[in-house]
Amino acid sequence: MASARRRLRHRWRLPAAISAVFFLSLLVLLSFLAPPLREHPAVPDRRFLRLPRHRATSHDPHLKESNVNRSEVLGEIFRVPHGDSSARDDLWMSKLAVNYYGCSVPSNKFLDAKLTTYSDRYLMIATSGGLNQQRTGITDAVVAARILNATLVVPKLDQRSFWKDASNFGEIFDVDWFISFLSKDVRIIKELPKKGGRVIRAPHTTRVPRKCTQRCYLTRVLPVLLKKHVVQLTKFDYRLANRLDTDLQKLRCKVNYHSLRFTNQIQEMGDKLIGRMRAKSQHFIALHLRFEPDMLAFSGCYYGGGDKERMELGKIRKRWKTLHTSNPEKERRHGKCPLTPEEVGLMLRALGYDEDVHIYVASGEIYGGNETLAPLKALFPNFHSKETLASKEELAQFAAFSSRMAALDFIVCDESDAFVTNNNGNMAKILAGRRRYFGHKRTIRPNAKKLYSVFLNRNNMTWDMFATKVRAYQKGFMGEPKEIRPGRGEFHENPAPCICERSGSNARVHSSSISHNKGNVSRGVSVPPYINSHAGEVALSDLEYGDDSLIGRETTDPTDPDSTDPDTEDTDTDEALSD
Repeated sequence: MASARRRLRHRWRLPAAISAVFFLSLLVLLSFLAPPLREHPAVPDRRFLRLPRHRATSHDPHLKESNVNRSEVLGEIFRVPHGDSSARDDLWMSKLAVNYYGCSVPSNKFLDAKLTTYSDRYLMIATSGGLNQQRTGITDAVVAARILNATLVVPKLDQRSFWKDASNFGEIFDVDWFISFLSKDVRIIKELPKKGGRVIRAPHTTRVPRKCTQRCYLTRVLPVLLKKHVVQLTKFDYRLANRLDTDLQKLRCKVNYHSLRFTNQIQEMGDKLIGRMRAKSQHFIALHLRFEPDMLAFSGCYYGGGDKERMELGKIRKRWKTLHTSNPEKERRHGKCPLTPEEVGLMLRALGYDEDVHIYVASGEIYGGNETLAPLKALFPNFHSKETLASKEELAQFAAFSSRMAALDFIVCDESDAFVTNNNGNMAKILAGRRRYFGHKRTIRPNAKKLYSVFLNRNNMTWDMFATKVRAYQKGFMGEPKEIRPGRGEFHENPAPCICERSGSNARVHSSSISHNKGNVSRGVSVPPYINSHAGEVALSDLEYGDDSLIGRETTDPTDPDSTDPDTEDTDTDEALSD
């Protein structure tokens, strides 16, 4: 029996040896065919960045929350590299910008205000919305007064809206500069004249339609002004048409880019923040993130947070009674949803901005807090805000006033080397127009409609494929000259009549053949390329914590941007976050 067992062992010993040799040969062969160990998903590679996962990564409303983490498996193909040797040399400025400059000099036909203003006509304005929306109202109020040949009373700021900022005009802007700088264009006074301690007349209150043209003001407002002598226009935001005579458009630019400057207190603090960013890096990006709960609620978009998100944002959304039930997937597919912080970061890395770039974030309370911000901070660790750059003591004098805090963000964003906006609200539009006027400084708007499919399918492609698609889709959204045709979009975003192109020793204006008296600098301002007249001319900062512009939508009649239909009604979505 024992001899039988020994014979059986000897019988299996040879096949076992052959199997071992075959198995070892197979391992050697596979080792040649397999990728290097450093590229294996199970082995970390320091060249690649793995992003923290958070609940708001999937935007497909049909994707069950339980399946969101599926990207953790598929996403191993998609890895963001540490460092990008392909960084382009045009990331911080346009190569074509040197050929353009802002110009707001009127023609010889534009007479001095002393010759055009009637002494018995007074126009008062009550602005509406957040800081940047009010800025558009102030700018257009000056032009409206010029159309009516009336004296303008310093506009009254909105102190009762959602932002509840009690600041008056003189606490935000240098009112004396505003009056004196425009003295040859429009007569402006701080308050109505008084006789015997009482104002000469109580104002007659009325409202004009959105996008009211010159003819609209002359037919609807002037007859009332001639009869009542003092007229106050309420909820004055976007009440002036996009298309006006060129001289009036240039006056708009002169008001917006030169006459409205912040008080010394605000400007000095803004300059400190800029200086502290410059001390950290030669170049920096300013990001207007706009991912606060109110903005997300207003947009009607869904970010993968399940019933909790739907309940929280749905409750906020009820604030706007005129908003209809939205289709989140459709809104995002049409490019009407703000990108998540992670998506913004991925877009910037794909465009060529490396991880060592410093970013200043202008934003309110981010929905989801640090969990939502974690992927962006992983992509760009040098992450700053006014709260991290300044002490509580330094910000204390501004903290109780949303408009003043917004102004600080605006100043830093305006002076950044690259400005990135995450929505099409008031602050985004005003800064885009301002940066065009002052030398076409790099301004990036996400092409959300095209990027939607790229972000949705990114886990099924390599990083190089992703970056190639992003760069292709972002062409035309990088703040290059003539990206937007003259006359298209909001004037405050695309002030084409105020952009001059250098051609030899002459300059020609994009959209007008009217000649300009460039020697009469007292009547306007001409700014050479890259010369920022920031030394006293400031801009507003809608901290985009809510202005009355609709995200991805027009705040006016979408069928006719210059409609003056007398039946036009305000839908009073005037607190609709767009700054």
